[in-house]
Amino acid sequence: MKILVCISNVPDTTTKITFTDNNTKFNTAGVQFIINPYDELALARALELTEKQGGTVTVVNVGLADSDPSIRKALAIGATDAIRINAEPIDAYFVAEQIASYAKNENFDLILTGRESIDYNSGQVCGLLAEMLGIPSVNAINSLEIENGIATMMRDIDGGREKLSAKLPLVASALQELAEARIPNMRGIMSARTKPLTIVEAAGIEKNSATIGFELPAAKGSCKMIAPENAEQLIELLHNEAKVI
Repeated sequence: MKILVCISNVPDTTTKITFTDNNTKFNTAGVQFIINPYDELALARALELTEKQGGTVTVVNVGLADSDPSIRKALAIGATDAIRINAEPIDAYFVAEQIASYAKNENFDLILTGRESIDYNSGQVCGLLAEMLGIPSVNAINSLEIENGIATMMRDIDGGREKLSAKLPLVASALQELAEARIPNMRGIMSARTKPLTIVEAAGIEKNSATIGFELPAAKGSCKMIAPENAEQLIELLHNEAKVI
């Protein structure tokens, strides 16, 4: 089985967010970048499947050279090889187009992504990529089994869980329960140095969006405490000051 796992290079959740260039660019100075956690779970499940059934796991990232440490970590975790498409990841559509351009002639049986990246949280790449490749997609899966070319999946729905099946090839996105994240061991770290990381130049795809500016959330306001027996004052404040009723 030939599996492709799409990984993003994202800031650690403890990062202090600031902007540069008149609030049009994220300030990367001093920021620790990691593999997007949802993508890391997708990678872990891909490795489990190939360890059981045989095959290869390729990771692909759309990014510049500063993504290489995260890609090398994916190789240390166990990926067979890696592709970095040499382009700044402008938006989900651009990323999906770049990956689709690479993957369309590679005959992958399964493509896995994370449900969303923890920086922009758009959750669009899975569906966009499947549409561009002309294959099915299933978003936000909790479990995945492959047998005789059929993928069987579970995902949460309102009031319960849904069981789905689809023929390969397929694109699916990972939730927390899909697998347990792996920590690279020393052997994996050493072998990652010699595993192939191929740099592919970006396809000549027109960019459809541009960042006008970023804004930080408003500072937390003061809190007014109202005695539980003073409902009239609470209603008045909600109506006249907060203007929510």
